Amino acid sequence: MNKTKALTQAGVMIALSQILSYVKFFQMPQGGSVTAASMVPVIFFSLVWGGKYGLMACTTYGLLQFALGGEAMLNPLSILLDYILAFGLLGVAGFFNKDLKNALFGTALAVLLRYLCHFLSGWIVFGEYAPPGQAPWLYSLIYNSYMLVELVITVIVIEILYQKVIKEGLIKKN
Repeated sequence: MNKTKALTQAGVMIALSQILSYVKFFQMPQGGSVTAASMVPVIFFSLVWGGKYGLMACTTYGLLQFALGGEAMLNPLSILLDYILAFGLLGVAGFFNKDLKNALFGTALAVLLRYLCHFLSGWIVFGEYAPPGQAPWLYSLIYNSYMLVELVITVIVIEILYQKVIKEGLIKKN
């Protein structure tokens, strides 16, 4: 395994994810958005290089997301949940890279884990924004539902890329 090649590809995919994160179809009022498949490059990197490298690249992407546009933080728990863990866990997809079916499962799992991190942050940290009479956990569940749209976009694009790039042998999985 060529570590220089992995590092180079990680940098390119992190940069591409960052750029795509600025193309927003819908922006939530207190943070979060539906983007132009911004998770795809780092998840695809994870599928090609595996979970170990994927976790490192995706965590780096999360730190970059925070550094270049992190919303005002109420406490450090939000930085951990909304950036470091939420984006870092996208690398989990790389542990499911055996074939297309596993790759799609891994991608869905990774995005759902990100959703879980945002849900926990919304419940624990941002629950005060819940409308009067609404439970903070329910508010967070509903507020972060934009992630389900991101999930659909990401799975569709990963399926197309996987079939075109990996199945046709343009990139060999490591």
